[in-house]
Amino acid sequence: MSESISVFFPAYNDEASIAGLVGEALALLPTLTDDFEVIVVNDGSTDGTARVLEELAREDPRLRVVHHEVNRGYGAALRTGFASATKELVFYTDGDGQYDVRELLLLRPLLVDGVDIVNGYKVQRADGWQRKALGAAYNGLAHLLFSIPIRDVDCDFRLLRRRAVERVELVSSSGSICVELVHELHRAGCVFAEVPVRHRPRAHGRSQFFTLRRVGRTALDLLSLRLRASAPGRRRRGARASA
Repeated sequence: MSESISVFFPAYNDEASIAGLVGEALALLPTLTDDFEVIVVNDGSTDGTARVLEELAREDPRLRVVHHEVNRGYGAALRTGFASATKELVFYTDGDGQYDVRELLLLRPLLVDGVDIVNGYKVQRADGWQRKALGAAYNGLAHLLFSIPIRDVDCDFRLLRRRAVERVELVSSSGSICVELVHELHRAGCVFAEVPVRHRPRAHGRSQFFTLRRVGRTALDLLSLRLRASAPGRRRRGARASA
């Protein structure tokens, strides 16, 4: 039998897109495995996201919804998603619909024995020049400060072995969690693979991350992570013995 899969979506004010993502996931997953679950982490949305999700969950028990009463940040939503996942493999992407869930089919064949994480990278970013510039700056800073084994740490389209995620302890609540996740998994000796994926124009709403204020906060968080990572005597949970 194929390995079981948890799919989760962090969502914040994604009322217009989240139902489509959930529907695509529920249609796709039976083609990959008989054992799966779909989870949405509603991170304190102030629009109709909670209402849409509760209606979907009543219609299909394969969907599980976890609500944050207030907005805790992207990193907190990801940590809740990982903690809620129960299957052998974990896939996540954002609730805004800019990635095509069905391209999970591109990632799954690369998660062979010896590979722990398959990460997408954007073929071409479907955003305006400001978001492209901020994204490039964020990606460049991440590679400057940390050991990042993938080309596009800003691509939140990831398939991971749950046992790999359980080996690291994540603390970030902002968007810096993506860098923390990849860096800590790399430090723990995990093996990465990459595959190109499409990036679609945002059809609804506006990004909650790529604003100057939030990018500034994330940059400060990255610097804080860098200081913690280099602290003397720091040890990672479940790390492999050195050769």
